[in-house]
Amino acid sequence: MSLKHVLTTCIYCGCGCGLYLTENDGVLTGAYPSVKHPVSKGSLCVKGWNSHEFVNHMDRLTHPLIREKGSFRKATWEEAIALIAKRFKGFMKESGSDSLAFLSSAKTTNEENFLMMKLARAVFKTNNIDHCARLCHASTVAGLAATFGSGAMTNSINEFEEADCFFITGSDTTAQHPLIGSRIINSVLNRSAKLIIADPRKIELSKYATVNLRQKNGTDVAWINGMMHVIIKEGLEDKEYIKERTEGYEQLQELVKKYTPEYVEALTTIPKEDLIKAARIYATTKKAMIVYAMGITQHTTGVDNVKSLANLAMLTGHVGFPSAGVNPLRGQNNVQGACDLGALSNVYSGYQSVTDENSRLKFEKAWNVNGLPGNVGLTVTEIISALGEGKVRGLYIMGENPMISDPDQNHVRKCLEKAEFLVVQDIFMTDTAVFADVILPGASFAEKDGTFTNTERRCERVRKAVNPPGEAKADWEILCEVARAGGYTGMSYKHPSEIMEEIRTLTPIYGGMSYERLDPYGLQWPCPTLEHPGTPYLHKDKFSKGKGTFMPRPFLEPKEPTDEEFNFILSTGRIYWHWHTRTLTERTSTLEREAPAPYVEIHPEDAAELGIRNKEKVRVISRRGQIEIQALITEKVVRKSCFIPFHYREAAANVLTINAVDPIAKIPEYKVCAVKVEKI
Repeated sequence: MSLKHVLTTCIYCGCGCGLYLTENDGVLTGAYPSVKHPVSKGSLCVKGWNSHEFVNHMDRLTHPLIREKGSFRKATWEEAIALIAKRFKGFMKESGSDSLAFLSSAKTTNEENFLMMKLARAVFKTNNIDHCARLCHASTVAGLAATFGSGAMTNSINEFEEADCFFITGSDTTAQHPLIGSRIINSVLNRSAKLIIADPRKIELSKYATVNLRQKNGTDVAWINGMMHVIIKEGLEDKEYIKERTEGYEQLQELVKKYTPEYVEALTTIPKEDLIKAARIYATTKKAMIVYAMGITQHTTGVDNVKSLANLAMLTGHVGFPSAGVNPLRGQNNVQGACDLGALSNVYSGYQSVTDENSRLKFEKAWNVNGLPGNVGLTVTEIISALGEGKVRGLYIMGENPMISDPDQNHVRKCLEKAEFLVVQDIFMTDTAVFADVILPGASFAEKDGTFTNTERRCERVRKAVNPPGEAKADWEILCEVARAGGYTGMSYKHPSEIMEEIRTLTPIYGGMSYERLDPYGLQWPCPTLEHPGTPYLHKDKFSKGKGTFMPRPFLEPKEPTDEEFNFILSTGRIYWHWHTRTLTERTSTLEREAPAPYVEIHPEDAAELGIRNKEKVRVISRRGQIEIQALITEKVVRKSCFIPFHYREAAANVLTINAVDPIAKIPEYKVCAVKVEKI
């Protein structure tokens, strides 16, 4: 008996903590933090400590499966791969390449996302490829790229330890990114850092706040414009920074004139005194960091929200310095990397546009193909709708579970039921996989090599600790087999390090990243050459696009306001104990024990009016569907609003949510829809 300790990267949130997996005779037995890793520093959240448990679960997929006569049978790899290639090539011939679509994954490695992008574009000649970043931070990519020139977190996690002011909005940080949340709390307690919270819910960090703004959900542009109004009126803007490093300031000045504290209070319910106080603190603190997450991005005005935060940071000169910037916290372990490596409908790896002829020629030459498509492809929600309409005939899903994660679940179900040919590649039989024609068993993070890129742009190693169960294979190996069956010979690799070499040569921001250089704790992009040390913070001296561009945005109402019948605002989100569609955490007994059932948060006064007791089952109804769910009576939510964790299939929040999207980012409006709550 021998105990092996393997350094790897956590599979859960975007923090990217380093941990050791312990292996004994081919079985994972535990996980513990790396003391020297720059993020974990000897700590893990409860999910990280238990990140090994689901790997050993009896529900793991171990053999390819093919649907025949309404049920699944075991198949060989050869016949499963051959069937996929036959059907996909048939669809191409009959209906064109855009009758195919691919969903990649923020849970899989950089190398696997790169290959999924390559499979879609080089082999099957379609840009219909996307992944769940469309559902969480597509607004960030679009908004920050437009204003700053780069759609990523501007600072490093360790810089949180030196900041003097945190402005947190739309992020329940201690629940969603616990090790970042702990750094914020330590800075407040040990260094007297100021903390401004803007969130409709009362979150754990609220108890540490200097100012706690509780805006009406969906009014973010209004209160951000209001803060800028106060800053300009009181002469607190950084005039020299604006002159030297930005453009478009006059238009911003003009737009925010009408967003007086009184006007903003009427729109948002934020007391004008609190708005003024928050504006003064943020503007007058040198090292100030904006921190946000999906509470800002998941709106039909998500891009406007992000641009407005960028405007606020530039107005006060809080970008381009250590411990000062705009920091979108990425949700999943590799959602940053999946974006970086081109698992998006409009860009190749490194955000090189598919509509740019020089970019297409570059990738055609590297991949030895002709005719890469120059049109922007379909996004996640567009792919699902096109599947239902018959425009997409073949869909290949790797490590995504749209049946739970996408808005308007009844619509998603109807579309999946109509799918002509659906391939799902995953480690468990998910709610989406039950609709598949072919299921391919993948390997978990503990069973393969590769890299993840965390929220601070740190590309770090994932190392194999055990073998996959049964006949399961690493996702990169499966994708290569599908490519070869499709007639393409340019996807043959012996190890993921060879894939990274290809990535490095084609992707300037990853140009200096080899596996040797990524040991032991990774590098932060941009890292353009093999001599470059990596970049801890962005936009030093100048913005990535040259001058930062102010992009003033007017306040727009959410798509579905409340009315007399549907009189509650519903918002959805995550909780500490579970993760996204719960595919992994429901198979982790420690986590499932702590939060086994879904619930809806309701304010005590609303509950009293409706005659609802705590933990009583209630009915929540939207214009798209209804669920029955346990009530949790709490002052975490304001009156006439409610909150439901989106993890649970048993009472899926996305039965209720609206399939309305931001016109630029195409991100759904998960954070605002109108519902009614009924006593059963």
